[in-house]
Amino acid sequence: MNQPKDKLIAALDVDSQEEAMAAVGRMDGALAWVKVGARLFSSTGPSMVTLLKQQGLKVFLDLKFHDIPATVASACKNAVATGADMINVHALGGRAMMAEAAAAARNGAKTAGLPPPIVIAVTVLTSMGPEDLIQMGITGTPEELALHLAREAKAAGLDGVVASAHEVTAIKSANGADFLVVTPGIRPAWACADDQKRIMTPVQALRLGADFLVVGRPIFGAADPKAAALLTMKEMAEE
Repeated sequence: MNQPKDKLIAALDVDSQEEAMAAVGRMDGALAWVKVGARLFSSTGPSMVTLLKQQGLKVFLDLKFHDIPATVASACKNAVATGADMINVHALGGRAMMAEAAAAARNGAKTAGLPPPIVIAVTVLTSMGPEDLIQMGITGTPEELALHLAREAKAAGLDGVVASAHEVTAIKSANGADFLVVTPGIRPAWACADDQKRIMTPVQALRLGADFLVVGRPIFGAADPKAAALLTMKEMAEE
């Protein structure tokens, strides 16, 4: 996983199967990974993952499961059955929930004859700043909370976390270099910030040790998505 293409996850934040497949078609094989989040999944369901897998793509199914342990475990088992290569839960669901999610995902993949998925946990959304945590009654900074939740995810047996690039160094230091960090809020040097608060460029994130970079609107919102993806990967290669 040393090539930019293997580290870039392009977010398919669109509303329909038709839009998603048209967007993928315009990429002409430039991508290795795509992300299917709640927006697209709520419109298309599990079949969207199947269709993307048939295109030779790896899929990060980003549904951030957060419920009682038994419910999340069942959801993770079903998510893996779609063929998703990476799934996630929300770390605020607690260590027990995360542990059951990881076990169910791996056992479900084994039963289905599929490779074990990457199971990660969301820490703090990159759209949230210190003032947002205060409104929620959470003390400490986003960085402190993300590090704490990453430790909990590691203890629960997960493969890694979703966290801002600003937390990568601390998370890696606390949990080991092999503990994966998937970083949203990535904005190429030529892109605007949109509604993200804790952002970073691809080169900056990679230099800090990020394993995967999630980029959405700068790619699929561009007039030429393939050119934007290739430009992003060129920027990543500068690391």
